[in-house]
Amino acid sequence: MDTGRNLQNQIDETLHVLDNIESVNVSPFFKDKTMNVLFAEKEEVQTGWSWFTPKLQLATLACVVILNVMAFTKLEETSTYEENVSEFAETYGLLISDEDTSILNN
Repeated sequence: MDTGRNLQNQIDETLHVLDNIESVNVSPFFKDKTMNVLFAEKEEVQTGWSWFTPKLQLATLACVVILNVMAFTKLEETSTYEENVSEFAETYGLLISDEDTSILNN
């Protein structure tokens, strides 16, 4: 029974604490200051690629496009793949003639 009375006393003390609560005086601009702090734009510090500006990106893109166009035109001027392979095989003696005998062909 003693624990029941002790428990009831603790409940009563807890409820009496609510009677002591007073209103809080807040600055009229507290909300504005808080909202400004929460939603303020933060500047990001760029460390690695800060030198690669949009002007330099555009110049790099132009150089890459020009190099690709030049390479494509040179590629069309050169001979076909089969001609290049046969020339390579002739140069290094990799052509197999009908006269050559091989153990794999027998």
